[in-house]
Amino acid sequence: MSQLCPEVPGRTTDPVKLLLVSAVIMVDIDGRILLSERPQGKSMAGLWEFPGGKMEAGETPERALIRELNEELNIDVTEACLAPFVFASHTYPDFHLLMPTFLCRQWDGILTAREGQKLKWVKIQDLSKHPMPPADEPLIAMIRDFL
Repeated sequence: MSQLCPEVPGRTTDPVKLLLVSAVIMVDIDGRILLSERPQGKSMAGLWEFPGGKMEAGETPERALIRELNEELNIDVTEACLAPFVFASHTYPDFHLLMPTFLCRQWDGILTAREGQKLKWVKIQDLSKHPMPPADEPLIAMIRDFL
């Protein structure tokens, strides 16, 4: 006999705007993870997140990530260096975020914050010390377990 999962309070079946974002867990030679602070003027300013950005029409998650990493961090990444890792699915008040997340250990170029954001390399055990958007928070345990 099967059981139905209970309804989640506050969730409706009304249509919701779906936002597709691609993100990366960048791991340096010392095993640290790159975090980027959302700059002032953007939603969730001051929170730390994994680099990435919105997918444009017709882009694959990998192509969007390659473009975003070049635009935001001035680095070049190839698809071969992006390993699918996990995805996040989170409902915010105005939209639902679906975020495929990749692991990356190799890139070309020197990291440069091109959009005024702060960058920080963080030890895995210290990730939870940095306030993150709700969609990013569940990824911390998965990163810790995998790496």
